[in-house]
Amino acid sequence: MQTPTSIYLDHAATTPLRDEARAAMLPFLGERFANASSLYASAREARKAIDEARERVAAAVGARPEEVVFTSGGTEADNLAVKGAAWHAREQGRDAVVVSAIEHHAVLDPARWLARQGFRVTEVPVDEHGSVRLEALGRAVDARTALVSVMWANNEVGTIQPVAECARIARSAGALFHSDAVQALPWILVDAAVADLTSLSAHKLGGPKGVGALIVRRGVKIQALMHGGGQERGLRSGTYNVAGIAGFGAAAEATVSRRDTISARVAALRDSLARLLGERITGISVNGHPTERLPNSLSLCIEGVEAESLILLLDAAGIAASSGSACTSGSSELSHVLLAMGVPRRLATGSLRLTPGAGTTVEEIETAAGRIAEAVRTLRR
Repeated sequence: MQTPTSIYLDHAATTPLRDEARAAMLPFLGERFANASSLYASAREARKAIDEARERVAAAVGARPEEVVFTSGGTEADNLAVKGAAWHAREQGRDAVVVSAIEHHAVLDPARWLARQGFRVTEVPVDEHGSVRLEALGRAVDARTALVSVMWANNEVGTIQPVAECARIARSAGALFHSDAVQALPWILVDAAVADLTSLSAHKLGGPKGVGALIVRRGVKIQALMHGGGQERGLRSGTYNVAGIAGFGAAAEATVSRRDTISARVAALRDSLARLLGERITGISVNGHPTERLPNSLSLCIEGVEAESLILLLDAAGIAASSGSACTSGSSELSHVLLAMGVPRRLATGSLRLTPGAGTTVEEIETAAGRIAEAVRTLRR
């Protein structure tokens, strides 16, 4: 009989719903079901909940409420930023898009789609730590660049990018700067003033799945992807997910209010796990920047094991982990992030991503280290 999951170390994939988010959502899953775009009293209650959530999300990143455009999640926010900015800029004679080679596929795939529509797309390399090479970024940006997109922090290895410098390079050429801050917001300060467009997602910080936001700074022009009822200033038509938006706002507020304390505690747990695994497993290496890394991010390569087999053994042992991005975990392809960092293919096949969260305990870390080491020994026999 399979052991039920008892130790959850995949918070980069998704997080448990916060109590604050659940409480904010419940009324709109029951008696307060009205459409927020209608005019009667119950609809006005729904609209008020959206307005309050908009204020909370804006406050979490130092933005104005009117700059928050609610979406169905981080993927839609990234698509709206990349495609929307590119389409608008092409009307002004700009037809180039620049992204880092380690972006989430929600940025890479829209950029590559734009390349098939005639845009000139450049993927800028990163160094061995996963940090974008600024000199290469500077060479890639020119007077025809519409958008530069560099994520705030990487979802696989946790490396925090020099987004302020990336934004300066983009703006010096008159281009817009977008940053996917989906993984960053739960753990570090995200200042929306740094970027022209910033993507966020609720379920990475204790909110519900299926809701996110794109921060569109005042004065920034992009084209909509979805047309219909004209919601969200015409940038994202569609009936509002009132419960989801309310939960997002509550989760964002709760996350930011305790972030520093939780980040410090989780970083200590992450470091303890890395130390314990290093003591018990030979042929192990840590991916990502040694210091400029998200507090909960531990990406490893383990020699002599195959990632999928390891993940399945850990699942049977009651540990939830992943080999990289949860969005591509069903793919047999090696991590584009690790390959872009220069990790040899033979090592990339044994990648393991462990991401503890606010609810993770010291005892769980110690237990997990033992079970992971045992699983590796099993695979190496």
